[in-house]
Amino acid sequence: METIHQLMQQSAGIGAGIALGSAVGFVIRKKRTGSGKGLIGGSVFVTSAVCGMVAMGAYMLVLYLGFGS
Repeated sequence: METIHQLMQQSAGIGAGIALGSAVGFVIRKKRTGSGKGLIGGSVFVTSAVCGMVAMGAYMLVLYLGFGS
């Protein structure tokens, strides 16, 4: 169980960075297109949060397998 906590702490920055960056991109995209088409529930926040969680999970897997730094 402690391994999961350690992996989460090591990969939290990746998840936050991806979530923030994708939020900026999705806001720009939503303003240009004028619709929430392609977003989860039409929400920029939910979609960027899911992107951040997926990125965090993927990096946790990379660290667990020993390919990360």
